Amino acid sequence: MRKRIPLLLLLLLSFVSCQYVNRQIPDQDALLQKELKSINWNQVDELPNFTNCDSVVDKTQKKQCFFDYLTQLIQQKLNTDTLSVLYPQLDTINVKVTVLPNATFEFEPQFKDTLSYDTTKIDSIIKTRLIDFPKVNPAIKRGIPVKTQFILPVILNVAHK
Repeated sequence: MRKRIPLLLLLLLSFVSCQYVNRQIPDQDALLQKELKSINWNQVDELPNFTNCDSVVDKTQKKQCFFDYLTQLIQQKLNTDTLSVLYPQLDTINVKVTVLPNATFEFEPQFKDTLSYDTTKIDSIIKTRLIDFPKVNPAIKRGIPVKTQFILPVILNVAHK
């Protein structure tokens, strides 16, 4: 009887272990699709930032530091131009800012009323003025630099008001 118990135990274990051997391995594409669906593509892990904001630890304050510094730089560059002379009624302009993965910027003015302004002229002025920005660290998603876009309201002629 004692000789049969280990044999029965071994036989029972072999039947139980077969269910683990015959289990289907998930398809690689199915796993990829499941992972892609779980990612929130509308948020980044780290927002873009300037090196002068690196000392800020809090995520909200770091975001505010980035936007404040970028707004200040854009306002300084545009205040030296003729936008306020050409369009005195234009006190604020919305600028679509794109931070590319290669740590560069693209700027595109956004207008609600395109009939009141020569949008190509304003676009040209903005693109020639908004160059030579300090180094920016692009946004990070899962360890990879990614493109981010946002609309930034810029007040023109801050010094004169």
